[in-house]
Amino acid sequence: MHDLWFGAFLSPEAEGRERLLRHVTLADRLGLDLVGVQDHPYQEGFLDTWTLLSVVAARTERIRLVPDVVNVPLRPPAVLARAAASLDLLSGGRVELGLGAGAFWDAIAAMGGRRLSPGESIEALAEAVTVLRALWTPGAPVTFEGTHHRLRGAKPGPLPAHPIGIWIGAMKRRMLELTGRMGDGWLTSSFHSPPEAVARQAKVLDAAAEDAGRDPAGIRKVYNVGGVFSPLPGRGFLEGPAALWAEQLTELVFEVGMTGFVLAPGEDAERDLRAFAEEVAPAVREAVSKETARERGAPGSRPRRPSHSLLPRPPGPTSTRTTVRACPSGTRPRSRPSSCAWAGISCRCTTATGRSCGRSRTRWSRWPRARGTRARCARRSTG
Repeated sequence: MHDLWFGAFLSPEAEGRERLLRHVTLADRLGLDLVGVQDHPYQEGFLDTWTLLSVVAARTERIRLVPDVVNVPLRPPAVLARAAASLDLLSGGRVELGLGAGAFWDAIAAMGGRRLSPGESIEALAEAVTVLRALWTPGAPVTFEGTHHRLRGAKPGPLPAHPIGIWIGAMKRRMLELTGRMGDGWLTSSFHSPPEAVARQAKVLDAAAEDAGRDPAGIRKVYNVGGVFSPLPGRGFLEGPAALWAEQLTELVFEVGMTGFVLAPGEDAERDLRAFAEEVAPAVREAVSKETARERGAPGSRPRRPSHSLLPRPPGPTSTRTTVRACPSGTRPRSRPSSCAWAGISCRCTTATGRSCGRSRTRWSRWPRARGTRARCARRSTG
């Protein structure tokens, strides 16, 4: 599995440019791994993404730079290849490249771009990936004759400082299948794809990768997320204290295979970025590390509980009592009882992806309770 990366998804608003740059340098100081910037060249209130990322590269030392995602219909891939490689060299190998097939076709056409059908835009994106990789590979001049993009003896170079990952923004089946076949990474967003949808999308992507003879685990999965930090749990995804955020993101690592989370902060951006970097990210990394060690049977790790089975009760008096307690914060009711990760607990909770919280891999479910429900767990204990 890839290392876990955490980042900041910042809006490139021209009027808020000084505040934006403060948030970028803060994210770098806090040790976040990525800064993602959306690319909407037709948006008159936004800074140009590549110009902004160049300034960000000059003001930071370690954070990776990701256009999240490039509007390919308005960024010719041959020129984009040069731009990305140049920024990678100038930043010391800190660039990853998010690509999108395009949307808002009226605005794209207003800027001189070609209006494409959904099928044509996906075909054009696949050709763009081919062009990018060809111009990042040393060798003879490249000739490529596509329907939408062409190279006629273009010379590769400059070569990037490191292998730039091509991360494809995808939600629908055909784009997910393209990502599985050709992408180094997958970008999606909680604003459009909540956890339940992401779990379904990941299955499509993974199946496409396997059909193409690729290892799905080799594709980095990155989730743009937003939420609310608050003392008490709310009803939605990522609403509550940092500990709840960490639990929900940890579950996405194991349930979906997510290896990156990029936060779009709220109004108090500095507070959100600090909480994300200093509380959420370390907690997720620690939880994943412990669970991974447990699964591998590392020396000194606690043995895993068998999933979906109740362990025998220890010897004791024949009489028993039942202690009823509420399900852990952030669960929702399940139609049939199942076992929790700890022996002797009969649970009616389930994760947003449909798995019982009894799976020892994920332990407690961390998803918000459905509105108006009172799911409870009953624990049998001897005594």
